[in-house]
Amino acid sequence: MRTEAEDSGPSGYAAARLRLLQEGARSGPPRRAALAELTDEWLTGLFGAGTQDGKDSKRSRDRTDGTEGRDGTDDAARLAQKGAGGRREGLRGVSLVAVGGYGRGELSPRSDLDLLLLHDGSDSGAVAALADRIWYPVWDLGLALDHSVRTPGEARKTAGDDLKVQLGLLDARHIAGDLGLTASLRTAVLADWRNQAPKRLLELQELCVERAERQGELQYLLEPDLKEARGGLRDATALRAVAASWLADAPREGLADARRHLLDVRDALHLATGRATDRLALQEQDQVAAELGLLDADTLLRQVYEAARVVSYASDVTWREVGRVLKSRAVRPRLRAMLGGGAKPAAERSPLAEGVVEMDGEVVLARAARPERDPVLPLRAAAAAAQSGIPLSLHAVRRMAAVARPLPTPWPAEAREQLVTLLGSGRPTVEVWEALEAEGLITRLLPDWERVRCRPQRNAVHIWTVDRHLIETAVRASELARRVGRPDLLLVASLLHDIGKGWPGDHSVAGEIIARDVATRIGFDRADVAVLATLVRHHLLLVDTATRRDLEDPATVRSVAEAVGSQGTLELLHALTEADALATGPAAWSSWRGSLVTDLVKRVAAVLAGDAPEEPEAAAPTAEQERLAIEAFRTGGPVLALRAQTEPPTEEVPSGDPEPLGVELLIAVPDQPGVLPAVAGVLAMHRLTVRTAELRAFDLPDGVRGSVLLLNWRVAAEYGSLPQAARLRADLVRALDGSLDIAARLAERDAAYPRRRGTIAPPPRVTVAPAASRHATVIEVRAHDAPGLLHRIGRALEDASVRVRSMHVSTLGANAVDAFYVTGPEGTPLPGEEAASVARGLEEMLRG
Repeated sequence: MRTEAEDSGPSGYAAARLRLLQEGARSGPPRRAALAELTDEWLTGLFGAGTQDGKDSKRSRDRTDGTEGRDGTDDAARLAQKGAGGRREGLRGVSLVAVGGYGRGELSPRSDLDLLLLHDGSDSGAVAALADRIWYPVWDLGLALDHSVRTPGEARKTAGDDLKVQLGLLDARHIAGDLGLTASLRTAVLADWRNQAPKRLLELQELCVERAERQGELQYLLEPDLKEARGGLRDATALRAVAASWLADAPREGLADARRHLLDVRDALHLATGRATDRLALQEQDQVAAELGLLDADTLLRQVYEAARVVSYASDVTWREVGRVLKSRAVRPRLRAMLGGGAKPAAERSPLAEGVVEMDGEVVLARAARPERDPVLPLRAAAAAAQSGIPLSLHAVRRMAAVARPLPTPWPAEAREQLVTLLGSGRPTVEVWEALEAEGLITRLLPDWERVRCRPQRNAVHIWTVDRHLIETAVRASELARRVGRPDLLLVASLLHDIGKGWPGDHSVAGEIIARDVATRIGFDRADVAVLATLVRHHLLLVDTATRRDLEDPATVRSVAEAVGSQGTLELLHALTEADALATGPAAWSSWRGSLVTDLVKRVAAVLAGDAPEEPEAAAPTAEQERLAIEAFRTGGPVLALRAQTEPPTEEVPSGDPEPLGVELLIAVPDQPGVLPAVAGVLAMHRLTVRTAELRAFDLPDGVRGSVLLLNWRVAAEYGSLPQAARLRADLVRALDGSLDIAARLAERDAAYPRRRGTIAPPPRVTVAPAASRHATVIEVRAHDAPGLLHRIGRALEDASVRVRSMHVSTLGANAVDAFYVTGPEGTPLPGEEAASVARGLEEMLRG
């Protein structure tokens, strides 16, 4: 039974096509499949037709040089007649093949028809005439046609020369004629693709990168190209080609749905505009949204962004896997030769943090890791990955997403510290954050994130969606971390400053409420929660005031000072303002704006002046500290005590199972030179991370002449278990008497484990705090935390012949913020020039 398309020719096909596209009941994949099937039937009819109307016959004869058979029919007609019967009998020598998007059955209303007329070369004139009989009716209907006529050998040669042709042939689908000819070409093309995969996949990756640089990222563009932009339909097709190579495969979960959604949007765009376009222009988004039954254009864009994000993430993972496979193929023969053809060597696993290792260029879970028992593991793994500049393994992220326990409320201190470390890692934070978000871990950690995820910003100044803008702000803030005393608050405020954009009303007002809730949930104390709420509420205050108000008016400056409240908050707000603007786009920040904001900050700081910090009053020693001090003086050597610290019980964590906070290490040492670098060096040697540290001199009770240094540290093992106190003490004794060369041991370890490329941290900053103490000179050090940092600082201060009277060290994420109260040998503050010289020397040492 012949179809309407075959019986009625081009006009019948056109009418049937129009009815199909106007049907409201069918859309999406069913409509695309029906359109491809209808087009197949029509083209099959054209392929097998023995006669055409007079106009078509004349035009065909004109283009075949008048070649006719003895019976009066031209070669094309004879070949077509042969084809009509041949479809049933297995016609030899010619076939019609759909390639590219049509080969995949993805016909949108205005899609091109990608066709290949394949023949065995036995009758090229007849094939040319047949081509005209097929191509011209397509052109007559106004359909775009991408066509070629080739033998299998020509098709393979062209594919070898042109990657785009080869990609189209990977989706070749038989329509009519010699099925065996089509099948043999498909088999040969796939074999060629797999044999040439190491070379051709690199070419394909280069094409994808070049296209992304030219077209931008689909998931952030206000007028995206659904096909060409990164994360669009071209990338989805590239992933199919990678899978066809058998070299690697894309993550399948969600990918088919993402591709289908982008195709649905393209269908709606074609129907709304009546044009073959892939660019989703602003003026057409409402109409396309209505065509898809969506609420508005913002809903449309958000769905497009979500689909593009899935494709982009799958592309990242897939190309990383391709690179690893190609690298292993290149290295393996050499390794086998070196090993005498033995078994494949096991992949090296380098520890990064507790439960986290690096293997094959990715961050994976250690064999002993138990994500179902370790709720901090996802953040610890993410922070380690970002700090090392290494991507998180897809398998690791999915495993943690599947079985990891939820964090208690409030979060344990380690979780908060790991979040800050992740946010402060600079550019690598983006890729790691996207990996967590792809598997739903971000919204599990921060439920309020769901409202800003993939949310478009219809403002020409903004170049990112709301969620990406927040991460970009954290990246920018990490570069400014040395300017503030509380980089942890700066980074978290950067993450939350626009969190209210998912709610109605003023986003700053809504954001303040959300920020209070989030900050409390992740474990900040009341004072810090108040600062974060202020930063979010007033994150636009400085730039708006500086550019719109008279800074000479004292009332203007006083109003800002009243809103900010303190010097520390002003310092944070200044850095947040700059980071926010830089993360918005090129038009949001300039040297002019920066100078106005800086001028305002100086005026506000003058109003807030008068609260300069004094050296903190030392609390009275506890009974344990006094006992340790007396014991150290009596024995003449160091005395140590280790005590586990835990979080207070919560509803999620019963009192019988407290969350570990770290280990408190109390050390008492008779006052002598070199105590600080010795203790810090021993801890670094044992891979203990210092979270906080305090040092102060303790005067012994009346009647006992002498002084003891008390050091109170909170430490945690980088990975593995803590060393025993007796071992720490033995190494400390040797460090103090000079028999243990700590610097050499640390250098030895660094040489054995070369530094990974990691993050590019901002340079260290060392300053002298003016008028901070009447009794000592205060030197502030802000630097990237690293093993042995405190040891190096202590050595530098010792070499400068200054005494550390007391110190207050804190590690906020990956940032060390340390204050050292130092005096000269006689116990008095350093003269101004000498203090500045010590600070300069310390900064130069840290930069080197």
